[in-house]
Amino acid sequence: MDCQLLKELKIPGKRVIVRVDFNVPMDDKGRVSDETRIVKTLPTIQFLVKQKTRVILISHLGRPKGRKDSQFSLKPVAEHLSKLLKRPVKFIPDCIGPLAKKETMGLKSGEVALLENLRFYQEEEKNDSRFSKELASLADLYVNDAFGAAHRAHASTVGITQFLPSAAGLLLAKEIEYFDRILRNPERPFAAILGGAKVVDKIKVIENLIAKVDYLLIGGAMAYTFLKARGYKIGNSKFDFEGFETAKQILERVKQSRVQLMLPQDHIVAETVTENAKTDTSDIDIAEGWIGVDIGPRTTERFRTVLAGAKTIVWNGPVGVFEIKPFSNGTRHIAECLAQLKGATTVIGGGETAAAVTQLGLEDKMSHVSTGGGASLEYLEGRVLPGIEALCSTTGQKVST
Repeated sequence: MDCQLLKELKIPGKRVIVRVDFNVPMDDKGRVSDETRIVKTLPTIQFLVKQKTRVILISHLGRPKGRKDSQFSLKPVAEHLSKLLKRPVKFIPDCIGPLAKKETMGLKSGEVALLENLRFYQEEEKNDSRFSKELASLADLYVNDAFGAAHRAHASTVGITQFLPSAAGLLLAKEIEYFDRILRNPERPFAAILGGAKVVDKIKVIENLIAKVDYLLIGGAMAYTFLKARGYKIGNSKFDFEGFETAKQILERVKQSRVQLMLPQDHIVAETVTENAKTDTSDIDIAEGWIGVDIGPRTTERFRTVLAGAKTIVWNGPVGVFEIKPFSNGTRHIAECLAQLKGATTVIGGGETAAAVTQLGLEDKMSHVSTGGGASLEYLEGRVLPGIEALCSTTGQKVST
C-alpha cells in the first residue's frame, strides 16, 4: 500500500503522537514478562528522539472494558521502556483531558512520554470522533507503529488520522513491505504452511492463498478435519465439525487449481494431550483411542523437502501442540528448516507461530517475524486493514483542534 512514511515527514521539534502496541504479557507482580513488542518499536522511538521531537506514546493493555482499572495500567510498561531506552520515560496517568494536555505540552525536545491505557475510555474502541480529536490535540503529527492493532478501526488507529498529518512508523512500514511482497509479487516457488485448530478460523486465508501459492502445507489440529473429509480415520483427534463441509469444499477447489495441497501422511499420536501421556507413531489412519498431536517423521521430511526448494514461505500456525514439549518436534523441525534457507523470503505470522520461533531462538534467522496475530491473519485473508487504510487515505492536512 502506498502510505506516507515516517521518514518522509518534517519532524524536528514537532510533538509526535505514536500509536504503539504495548499490549504485552504481565506477570503476577505486574511486571512485563515478554518485552518483544516493546523492543520491536524501539527503532521508531529512537529515530524520533534523534530528530529532537517530543514523543507521545499511546497504547492499550488488556481489556479493561472502558473503565479505569489499575490492573491494566501502562505504568509498569513505561518503567520497562525506560530501561530499554536508557533514558527517562514520563508516565502520564491519563490519555486525554487537562492533565494529559499539560504534561505533553511541557515535554522538551527529545523527551518521551507514555500515556495511560487508551481502553480506559470506551470511546477508544467505538472510534469516537470527539475522543479522536482530543488525542490529536496533544500533537502536531501522528505515527502508527502498531501493526498488532491495525486491524481494529479504533480512535487511536483510524479516527485520529482525520485530524493530523499521519504516517507509518518503521515497524509498521516493515510489516506492510513484507506482507505486500509475498502476496503481490512472490518469488516462486511460493509455499504456505498453515496450522491451528479450526478450519473456519483459516478458511479465508486458505481461499486467498489457493490462488497465490504453489504449495499449501497443512498441519496442526486443522489437518485432521481435512483428512476426515478425504475419508481417513482420525481416531479421537480434534475435529472441527463446524468446518467439515467447508473442508470438503476447499478440497474440491484445490482439485481445480494448480496448488499442491499437502496433508500429514503420518502422525505422532497420544492417549491424552498431556506431558507424560503414552505416545506412538501412526500411519495416515489414526486408530480409535489415539489423538493426533504432531506431524510424523515422514510428513516432516516431506514438508522439509518442499520448503528447501521454495523461494517464498509464509507460516501461520504451529503444526503440532507446540506448547507441550513431546509434541513440538514437527514445529521445531519446520522452524529449523526455514532458518537454514539461503536466498528465500521467510515470513512468520504473529501469535503462536512467532512465539514458537522466538522460543527456539530462531527469530533472527527469519526474514520477518510479524508482531500481529489477528492483523497478520487478516492480511493473509486479503483484507485491507483499517489502521493501514486510514494512513493511505488521509489527506495529511490537520483539521482544527
